[in-house]
Amino acid sequence: MKDHPATEHAPLPAYTDAERLARAEAFRAHMATRRTVRNYSDQAVSRAVVEQALLTAGGAPSGANHQPWFFAVIESPETRKRVREAAEAEERDFYETKAPQEWLDALAPLGTDPDKSFLETAPVLIAVFAQRRGGPRPGDHKKNYYVTESVGIATGLLIAALHDAGLATLTHTPAPMGFLSEICGRPDDEKPFLLLVAGHPADGATVPVAALDKKPLDQIAAWV
Repeated sequence: MKDHPATEHAPLPAYTDAERLARAEAFRAHMATRRTVRNYSDQAVSRAVVEQALLTAGGAPSGANHQPWFFAVIESPETRKRVREAAEAEERDFYETKAPQEWLDALAPLGTDPDKSFLETAPVLIAVFAQRRGGPRPGDHKKNYYVTESVGIATGLLIAALHDAGLATLTHTPAPMGFLSEICGRPDDEKPFLLLVAGHPADGATVPVAALDKKPLDQIAAWV
């Protein structure tokens, strides 16, 4: 494929095969310590740390480089309380009327329930929104492409960046999540994608052993 005449290029970093393997092994080992935490301390989190993690997420690949994401950082206790109340209302409905028994059985080893007190205890909630329209420049209102895929990749980078900074996270997806748009004051052409909890684990916090059961390589990948 020929380059567009106006296209400019930036150089890429170069490593030896040994350096690549060492970096890959070190990153895998570090990310293997990531845990989904439901018991948080109310210890404050540096805004500068969150900002750097968001910038990492903002560097994710996206359809046509439109970067169709928005991150609403919720810190105030009053707003976190509103989010908890709205989320728990949806969660009670899910556990009591919506969820089929097979789903409830799958969740049982993880010990989840409608109580989402961590939404009020953790110092930082990040509401992730997917933008149907936008573009790479302020004021753009173009059609965005591969929105779900792009926002999912960005969210994964955000989780990795927060973990690398020493913070615990939890992905929360109450359904429906329309209350996040209202609470965060987001426009109608944005759809709530996910609510990410971030903070320090409470003293003595643990995770279910079942959550540590990860599939080996031969069950998640194949060379074809």
